[in-house]
Amino acid sequence: MKGFRERGFVASSKSSSTAESPHRSFTSDSSELGSADAKFSKPSLWSTFFASAFSVFDTHCDSSSTSEKKAPHIRHGNGWTSAVKKIVAGGSMRRIQECVLGTSKTGISNTTSDIWLLGACYKISQDNSSGDAAATNALAAFNHDFSSRILITYRKGFDAIEDSKLTSDVSWGCMLRSSQMLVAQALLFHRLGRSWRKPLDKPLDREYVEILHLFGDSESSAFSIHNLLRAGKAYGLAAGSWVGPYAVCHSWESLVRSRREETNLEYQSLSMAVYVVSGSEDGERGGAPVLCIEEAARHCSEFSKGQEDWTPILLLVPLVLGLDKINPRYIPSLQATFTFPQSLGILGGKPGASTYIVGVQDENAFYLDPHEVQPVVNVSRDDVEANTSSYHCNVVRHIPLDLIDPSLAIGFYCRDKDDFDDFCMLASKLTDESNGAPLFTVAHSRKLLKHDSGEVRSDDSLGVMTMNDVEGCVHEDDWQLL
Repeated sequence: MKGFRERGFVASSKSSSTAESPHRSFTSDSSELGSADAKFSKPSLWSTFFASAFSVFDTHCDSSSTSEKKAPHIRHGNGWTSAVKKIVAGGSMRRIQECVLGTSKTGISNTTSDIWLLGACYKISQDNSSGDAAATNALAAFNHDFSSRILITYRKGFDAIEDSKLTSDVSWGCMLRSSQMLVAQALLFHRLGRSWRKPLDKPLDREYVEILHLFGDSESSAFSIHNLLRAGKAYGLAAGSWVGPYAVCHSWESLVRSRREETNLEYQSLSMAVYVVSGSEDGERGGAPVLCIEEAARHCSEFSKGQEDWTPILLLVPLVLGLDKINPRYIPSLQATFTFPQSLGILGGKPGASTYIVGVQDENAFYLDPHEVQPVVNVSRDDVEANTSSYHCNVVRHIPLDLIDPSLAIGFYCRDKDDFDDFCMLASKLTDESNGAPLFTVAHSRKLLKHDSGEVRSDDSLGVMTMNDVEGCVHEDDWQLL
């Protein structure tokens, strides 16, 4: 991407399956995402209709299956319901979604602009006689990188979630699945390094298999949809209901806090602190969220139970960058975040249809789509011969950045204190270059904010709203309610 800083990962055509040092640098290859048809002005209303309808069918089928033996005469009537359920659980679900939200675009555009994928830069430009070969190698490297990212989608057939009797998250779990993908990438970077790629042969990397096990669809998997919903009850998470990025970020913070009760820091499921960056006084004063260095240090100390001054840390920044659409003033800054070596991408998409955005090229965002329905798979932590094909995608989809929902969350992973300091430096520079529309700001302590009115804006003229303000502005899209 022209104009972005020349740093980050520069990927070569050869990829490694081994862990790397904390200081990352890259370059990649690509494919596209879905963009919506502008004629559907209120896609979320349609999404709500389909979501509620499909939930009824799921519930009806679950309950009717238990009574079939007692009432065989109603079996004939269930044929239509069964047919609809097959539509929901199969590829037709995506076709219905595309009719409502717009068809998806796949592949790489003809532009020669750089592609940025989670801090890795893939140079597609053709500056000399060997440019064609270099561009081809870069595209191949990008595709390998993209397909190595962990994909987590809708699943069907898992154990019922508590008392809900729901055995599938079809039509309502896309934000939860998108957030699982982001956290899974953080674990990949932490355990295997940014240069890791999906192995072509078995046995698989044990660390990789253990990560997949953590996101299985059962209560025994630490970061399953079951456990995430339980941890997020205080933030409105419930089986069968959509949720916004603000609530899901805090739910992850709550889940990791509960897992911190494990006695040995070395064997924690998520070996990193989680810090949800909010505005001054938890957003009540308005303005851009503030990353407070003292608070980050406190999260690290609490996570290690005082054993360490600093630990790896996952930063989650929930944002609302407009009302019906994203304010265009924020788009350059959103693009620039993908050039950070610490980048974990964005939880975002269309209203009612969350995706995991992992890269950008010019005005397009590349994403992983959780809306494919797949049978449940629970990978054992020591099964290095497991079939993990359902956790990866070779199809690169893209969407114009100006079409994504303004309610989103950005993620960053910092391996150590030096990595965190580097991130703060990059974030501060981005704020200086934001032309008065920063995504978030960096401050050493909250006390300094009270004496520096320039750090926190008291108005919302640029489109950044507090979470409390949003509830009063948004009535139609449950997915946006925070």
